[in-house]
Amino acid sequence: MRSPPLSCLLLTLALLAPAGAAAQTAAPATPAPAPTTPATPLTLENILTLLRSSPGWRSAELQYRSARLALDSARARAGLNVTVGTDVAAVKVPASSGDFTLGTTLTAQASASVLPWSPALEAVRSAERNLGRAAAELRAAQLTATVNAVQAYYAARNAAANLALADAQTALSERQLAVAGAQRAAGVLSAEGLLARQDALADAQAAQREARTNLDLAARGLANLLGRPVTLPTDPAAFSPLPPIPQAPAAPDALIGRALTARPEVARARNDLADAQAQVRAAQLDARLPDLTASVQYGELGTTQTTAGRVVGGSLNVKTGVLAGQVSFPLKEATDRPTGLALALSGSFAVIGGGKQTALASAGVGADLAGVALDSARQSVDLDVRQRAADLQAALDRVASDRAALARAQAALATAQARLAAGLATDLDVQAAQLSVTQTQLTLNGAGVQAYLASLRLMQATGDLDPTLLTPPTPSAPEARP
Repeated sequence: MRSPPLSCLLLTLALLAPAGAAAQTAAPATPAPAPTTPATPLTLENILTLLRSSPGWRSAELQYRSARLALDSARARAGLNVTVGTDVAAVKVPASSGDFTLGTTLTAQASASVLPWSPALEAVRSAERNLGRAAAELRAAQLTATVNAVQAYYAARNAAANLALADAQTALSERQLAVAGAQRAAGVLSAEGLLARQDALADAQAAQREARTNLDLAARGLANLLGRPVTLPTDPAAFSPLPPIPQAPAAPDALIGRALTARPEVARARNDLADAQAQVRAAQLDARLPDLTASVQYGELGTTQTTAGRVVGGSLNVKTGVLAGQVSFPLKEATDRPTGLALALSGSFAVIGGGKQTALASAGVGADLAGVALDSARQSVDLDVRQRAADLQAALDRVASDRAALARAQAALATAQARLAAGLATDLDVQAAQLSVTQTQLTLNGAGVQAYLASLRLMQATGDLDPTLLTPPTPSAPEARP
């Protein structure tokens, strides 16, 4: 019979450094030859740093940049625009006997949207709303990527811990089978008992293979999230510390109030409503305002006998709200051009048809639909936040239950050690009790991680989570590592 310290040493070796065929190198996220030198394990801080260059993160940033460029373009179209052009004409009058006269005229025009209902200015306001929506969606995408990265990292850590536990269970099953074989040879164990030990070893080996596969899949999932290969340790002690157990959630009403101002779906619905209301106003103006243009010209105006010379003019379109100014002058001077002033007012009115009233009614229906969509988005956010808070509370309850289970397992270990000291148990009984404590501790660690992830998802739902989180959480107390 081995002494208890030796059994403890065997268990530690089985958990932290499985030997022989169970020994594993760091699990690569993509098929690749084994490196000649071991790669430095990635911590949670490294993962969150690499996340900022991942495809999902960069795609969200590019979408926000696209919205910003669209706003810049809308502002440029609504602002001051200046164009310069030239006209070259060759005239021969009369065509049969006259000579060609070459004329060149330079023109310049400046325009800007000045009336508040100008479509160009409304396009600027719409682009500003789209930029605000893109900012909310950027933050939401970063929050989702951050939570997914933390979840994937701790999933890999849990897979490594499960592999170590499976290695320890396999080692224990091998010892138990060896003892059963000796008992069978001595005639104190039935054939069914020996077969049961063989089946237990087969099950332990199958669990070991499954745990090894899960670790590889966890590494590949993390690599897929980051968009690059990563190397993860198989020893759970080489990972970042476990996160602290979060606090109970606050009152749902306060959380919902913050969520309604931060969630992108609410911002999207609010912007859609603003766009629909702007379309209603545009349809109303289109139905009421005539297409009226006032213009003025001063300079060497052309007549039926002469061509225009140096002319300065301006115009204002009431419907489009665009104020424009023009200047033109020929490169060839002439002395017979009189100076004059021309005022003009032109307009068109729809008498029958045009579909403007139909367009106004359609815009009103669109605004009503957008209002319903906004109410629906708010109700969805309300339900989601309440569900996230309930998930966090349920996860904290599981943590409390698993802590009680760990206390029972530790009491059972103490009993087994006392029975061993009294000669009433074997070191295999103590090792099995130690393995039960390790397994229960692993379950508690997993419950703590799930509670931490539930708190992150709640902060994600309310917009309180910092998407640029780069520092791994520090546990409030030392943890028991499997």
